Amino acid sequence: MFTVISTFSGCGGSSLGYQMAGGKILLAVEWDENAVKTYKANFPDTDIYHGDIAALSVEEVLNRTKLKPGELDIFDGSPPCQGFSTAGKRDFKDNRNQLFKEYCRLLKGLQPKCFVMENVSGMVKGDMKIIFAEILTELKACGYQVKARLLNAKNYKVPQNRQRVIFIGVRENLNKIPTFPLGSNCLISVKAALTGVKDYEDRTMKDWLKIAVKEIKPLGNSIHTGKVFKKYKGTTGSSIGTILLDWNKPSPTICKSEISVSGLIHPSRKRYLNMDELKRLNSFPDDYKFTDRVSACMRIGNSVPPLLMKAIASHIRDNILKPYTTFEDIKENGTGKEIHA
Repeated sequence: MFTVISTFSGCGGSSLGYQMAGGKILLAVEWDENAVKTYKANFPDTDIYHGDIAALSVEEVLNRTKLKPGELDIFDGSPPCQGFSTAGKRDFKDNRNQLFKEYCRLLKGLQPKCFVMENVSGMVKGDMKIIFAEILTELKACGYQVKARLLNAKNYKVPQNRQRVIFIGVRENLNKIPTFPLGSNCLISVKAALTGVKDYEDRTMKDWLKIAVKEIKPLGNSIHTGKVFKKYKGTTGSSIGTILLDWNKPSPTICKSEISVSGLIHPSRKRYLNMDELKRLNSFPDDYKFTDRVSACMRIGNSVPPLLMKAIASHIRDNILKPYTTFEDIKENGTGKEIHA
């Protein structure tokens, strides 16, 4: 068993992945009230710090976990990404872009053997690459060899096309290099993922959209969907975020909110995906607890798919944490292109 501290824990997607790989979560850190409530419902025995990470000292973390600096196996975190996201305004000056510094502060003080940090693909595009370079520099300055790759969850048994930047760091004195898990091109389709799931509706679809959906192409482009919206709704509003799923392909990225009539539409039921279906497409188990649909969309849209983190954690467990593994033993591998500053 390996030990983990999870920051910016959300509803527990990463934590579940670590747990699936045999890890023990010693402490979770999260400030959002609903996320904390959801986390506690699914991890009732895990200590959780509910509050601002900036107010959490290294000393308190060590006291709560009964650890000494250097003893922790993996330090995990997904600092808020709204300022980087291609789905948002991509504000270079967004204060949330700087929350990674709180992650680095704790990383430097705890000195775990490894760390994993996840963020959206938008942070390595355009001007945002300046912040990516800053993050990479600060992580290395904490005493780690660090590499970053753009991984897609669909290559790790998640039925969803979801790209994320994954940083993996290994403490310098361990004399090991960060590597990444190999993915697979055998993708899981929506049909395979939703086999046996409960068939019900928990979000009402407008009558005009029930008629219009027969003209929307599965995973069609926004221009075509916009024309259909214009025909039946009178405007193209919300057409970009409205997608009809294809039975034979993975789902597109699940967003954190459903605005107006936007949302993922079931391939054959003329309704939006229900909460159980959304869980399946993000690789959460059927019995994972959420408080309500609106909050569930927010939590799922912000979470790391558990099976993606399971793959990363299992790779670190077997290739980095095992004592017999040396610098020479590890060969560079992994699906996805390595990202350089």
